Amino acid sequence: MAHQINMDPCKCPMPSQEPQVRNHNFDEVALGYTAEMAVSEAKRCLNCKNKPCQTGCPVGIDIPAFIGKVAEEDFEGAYQVLSASSALPAVCGRVCPQENQCEGKCVRGIKGESVGIGRLERFVADWHREHVTDTPVKPQPNGHKVAIIGAGPSGLTAAGDLAKLGYAVTIYEALHLAGGVLVYGIPEFRLPKAIVQQEIDGLKALGVDIETNMVIGKVLTIDELMGEYGFEAVYIASGAGLPRFMGIPGESLKGVYSANEYLTRINLMKAYQPGSKTPIMHSHKVAVVGGGNVAMDAARCAKRLGAEEVYIVYRRGMEELPARKEEVEHAQEEGIIFKTLTNPVEVLGDEDGRVRGMACIEMELGEPDASGRRRPVEKPDSRFELEVDTMIMSIGTSPNPLIRSTTPGLETNRHGCIVTNGDDGLTSREGVYAGGDAVTGAATVILAMGAGKQAAAAIHEYIQNK
Repeated sequence: MAHQINMDPCKCPMPSQEPQVRNHNFDEVALGYTAEMAVSEAKRCLNCKNKPCQTGCPVGIDIPAFIGKVAEEDFEGAYQVLSASSALPAVCGRVCPQENQCEGKCVRGIKGESVGIGRLERFVADWHREHVTDTPVKPQPNGHKVAIIGAGPSGLTAAGDLAKLGYAVTIYEALHLAGGVLVYGIPEFRLPKAIVQQEIDGLKALGVDIETNMVIGKVLTIDELMGEYGFEAVYIASGAGLPRFMGIPGESLKGVYSANEYLTRINLMKAYQPGSKTPIMHSHKVAVVGGGNVAMDAARCAKRLGAEEVYIVYRRGMEELPARKEEVEHAQEEGIIFKTLTNPVEVLGDEDGRVRGMACIEMELGEPDASGRRRPVEKPDSRFELEVDTMIMSIGTSPNPLIRSTTPGLETNRHGCIVTNGDDGLTSREGVYAGGDAVTGAATVILAMGAGKQAAAAIHEYIQNK
């Protein structure tokens, strides 16, 4: 390595909008590195021979190689390294939990802060998008057809890999827009939708056909796709879109949302834009129940829609919040109030059947449970009321039962997730593969992408050896 290593123990901070400005708009919070920042940060990489960071990446990006290119100011070369392994670098640079993947394994993180791998990935992907306009060359067709169910991160990744191998790929998407959780779930201020659209346009240029408003299991079944439609393999990447509720009294009152519905109205249907046709409550006091990234997204959206007070209500402590540290910090800076060690027991309504508050109990942490986290235990006589007009339930989702109930012989587990034979994603039916949240339950974008890559490779092998 020719350049001098930058031994600064801290990573270059990410320029961001001021908290009291951004909590009133939906523009992206993090503004991105300048070229100078990116080159300086890239020079913090030690170019370790055994590449521990790469072992932490679910799609196996050659991280030291891409960072080395950034250090040499060869940004396009860096993009080529990224895109060899990842179909969506501009997305992953923004939403991957780098802190417990690549950056969690970075040697610089032992004595100081890890290299800002995610920030560099975002910089390179954005640079490419702004400076390079070549359209991908459509590969020679190989005469085989594959169907993919769901245009989220897993389906899009599998589609890209198969299209590059010459397959005629059709993606069937239930919603009216492709992108899955990238468009309905993750808010604009964390992931601008124009970036997702650009990735989808790139797939269309490779020849991928995306059919929207196609609910598989209703409009068409998997048997029909593999029968009269002539698809040789199907990849099920339909996600986990079925919200969970707590089963407490009052959950059917007006003003109780699932985080899924709330975020879909805002992100996919643009309820935050003036003149939007999608109704959404103009709330004053909002409680979001849950502590994951989705809960943070819902709370931060509620704040931006004008709520005066927004609470995160979570039954464990701040230490146990499953959301990314960065998301929690951003929420705190924006004025979200954290009510931890608190569990709702009832939603309270007024005479019109609208939410007027919720009854909660205080919790304390007892012995660790099966998940290794300390189990929350109810404090006796600690019931209190929180005055809110909106309650958003963000305690997880599971796969929608439509596909499993219309596909004979498809094995699922008691959580409704599709059972697969290890990493290649093969289900109990020949030629039918599955991956992402439909298999794991709600997880991350990058794990779904990793499953899409592995399934594409397995489908290719299956069809070529048939």
